[in-house]
Amino acid sequence: MPIVGGLDIHRRQITFDYLDTVTGQVSRGQISPADREHLRAWLARFAGRDDVAFAVEGCAGWRYVAEELAAAGIAAHLAEPADTAARRGRKRHAKTDKTDARHLRMLLAEGRLPECWIPPGHILECRALLELYNDLRREHTAWVQRIHAVLFHQGAPALGEGTLRTGPGLAALRAAAAEHLSPAGQLQVATALEVLEALEARMHVVRHQLTDAARHLTGAKVLAARLYGVGPVTGLALTCWLAGAGRFSSSRQAVRFAGLDITVSSSDRKGPPGKLSRQGPPVLRWAVYEAGKTHARTSAPDHDYYAQVKDRKNSKRAALSEARKILRQAHHILAELGDDALSAA
Repeated sequence: MPIVGGLDIHRRQITFDYLDTVTGQVSRGQISPADREHLRAWLARFAGRDDVAFAVEGCAGWRYVAEELAAAGIAAHLAEPADTAARRGRKRHAKTDKTDARHLRMLLAEGRLPECWIPPGHILECRALLELYNDLRREHTAWVQRIHAVLFHQGAPALGEGTLRTGPGLAALRAAAAEHLSPAGQLQVATALEVLEALEARMHVVRHQLTDAARHLTGAKVLAARLYGVGPVTGLALTCWLAGAGRFSSSRQAVRFAGLDITVSSSDRKGPPGKLSRQGPPVLRWAVYEAGKTHARTSAPDHDYYAQVKDRKNSKRAALSEARKILRQAHHILAELGDDALSAA
């Protein structure tokens, strides 16, 4: 490429550094403010050229930058943040936006850029919906826990499991709050119930959109049909983050990408017990873990193995083990489908 460059993205500005390999001229500067309009105007200088490539680090904001680069006919290369930082080597001076942009440009020019896959637009939209649904679920759980905490703090009778899911249970909660809680405590519970009602209404809408998207995506339909415990939402999450021809060379890489691999930090022969790396998309980890928990059912095909691990360790370890199996199986199925997994069913 006659022109190679790097873009360092921040909320206030985008720092650029690009090299014209024909003339040897290096251009540096900033695009401010960092939004589509100003980036599009800056990219107009490369209009009519098909020999331009820019590297962008895969941090917040990369999506609109990659989309604008593609719209301008410029090759966009998405860099994996951790591997990009590792290839910087040992720090000898303070890191700045200019050095970050130059580092990206040099890695791209030398062919050493650790690239990430840039998904198509409809997959990015599905990812955003999945992340929204997961955020709503976490908020819902947090408000339920707040209700339990208020009741315990003021000495009210404990709620039974699943009380908030039924009409009689909600009526019993309101009666207990009126009898045992102070006015401020009653207000806390009433506010929490109102927020829970709003969250549940929004979760219902988003889940409907997710199931509709899963019905129209080949990979999600195939995974839901072939893997026990994988429903529309889990199948959609697996497809959105694992599908694509040549994404991973082995199922072990897929497990590592999801953050379910075990990391051990040891010195000589002594080291602490292994822990989950928890790197990668949290939505994918949550989805496959929930799928792994379904093997606790006696009707599950892998229930015997689940029961053995549960007896030897605990139920969480058993579900994690099943989640890794699901990830490996999903990787092989999606690898067989290739790019067809991302097409409309």
